[in-house]
Amino acid sequence: MMEPMLSVEDALERVLSVFSPLEPERVPILESVDRVLAKDVYADMDIPPHANSSMDGYAVLAADTARASRESPARLRIVGELAAGYVTETPVTPGTAIRIMTGAPIPPGADAVVKVEDTVSQGEWVDVFAAPPVGQYIRPAGEDVRQGSLVLPRGVLVRPQEIGMLATLGRAEVAIVRRPRVAILATGDEVVEIEAPLAPGKIRNANSYSNAAQVIMCGGIPIMLGIARDRIEDLTEKIRMGLAQGVDLFLTSGGVSVGDFDIVKNVLATEGEIHFWRVRMKPGKPLAFGQIDDPTTGSKRPVPVLGLPGNPVSVMLSFEMFVRPAIFEMLGRTDWPRPRVEAALMDEIPHKDNRRHYVRVRVEEQAGEYRAFLTGGQGSGILSSMVKANGLAIIPEDWTHAPAGARVSVLLLD
Repeated sequence: MMEPMLSVEDALERVLSVFSPLEPERVPILESVDRVLAKDVYADMDIPPHANSSMDGYAVLAADTARASRESPARLRIVGELAAGYVTETPVTPGTAIRIMTGAPIPPGADAVVKVEDTVSQGEWVDVFAAPPVGQYIRPAGEDVRQGSLVLPRGVLVRPQEIGMLATLGRAEVAIVRRPRVAILATGDEVVEIEAPLAPGKIRNANSYSNAAQVIMCGGIPIMLGIARDRIEDLTEKIRMGLAQGVDLFLTSGGVSVGDFDIVKNVLATEGEIHFWRVRMKPGKPLAFGQIDDPTTGSKRPVPVLGLPGNPVSVMLSFEMFVRPAIFEMLGRTDWPRPRVEAALMDEIPHKDNRRHYVRVRVEEQAGEYRAFLTGGQGSGILSSMVKANGLAIIPEDWTHAPAGARVSVLLLD
């Protein structure tokens, strides 16, 4: 009896159930950009480490300038000058001031800073025309971060601002989640390498390269294994070669439908176990998911395998729906869902079966709303319509057709 098709949600739940974040590794901080922190980062110091001036001006005692104005300035004797990066032991005492630059530590005794625009200096004297309150233009120690506080929790995606904070804390290295290694294998007697001349009946191996690019964009490391022919022995050998390279996920393309030469399901069932192989979506119905024991590890760590369809659009969409979330899960990221917008479908889809359809569209904002235009033929082999698309319009399972003007949810790819 043929196994019933799973919904996209059920299939994704089964796929994600076998994945979890990989182990941490330490890398230089610039190598952690767009990756996930594996450990909490605590501050071992105050930031800033000392009270400092937020203005160029004069460090003073606020009481000395309490009645200062343009008409009646307070005159103070300049007893020093302090630039950023230096400290002084000279205190500010009643009747004195120290010239100070932005970022310089507040000298002993001072409790306010008068900005330079409110002063006029004459030799060793400065006339102050403003009455600053206590604390004016003084950034206290620990204003940004307090010593001992949690600054960056594990699970954070590292952006330039996190890099700046790590550098501020003096962290030259950081623990981040390891990148997953993803094996990529095309199957089929009809497939040849991309630089090969095309003989009759042959096609170039586009799937491996589109999948590899998707792996890279997700943050993984693609391991290219070439092409396996439509023979159980060759496919088995290629899979074992990939497992020997310590991969965390195995992707194949082709060989998972119901034809006599679709052998990926058979090899998967022989070498490991298969969990399901059909999903209620179009393109991308044939999708084999299972696990294979890795003979290179003593613990027989099972490696998840996703057997993707053979047509180029089906391959990319199946990756988008299932492989991308799995890679994000291994990276410790939870932000894999694509943003969605509601859009008016501008072209009719006259006939539709009971699968969920993902339609390639170009989304534009016009007249205050999003509009979705078909990018061309929707056959699973028409890669050019994927090239032109910036979104996937979702046509629900229970629709028999989609008229022009229908409101649909669109996954944004860009």
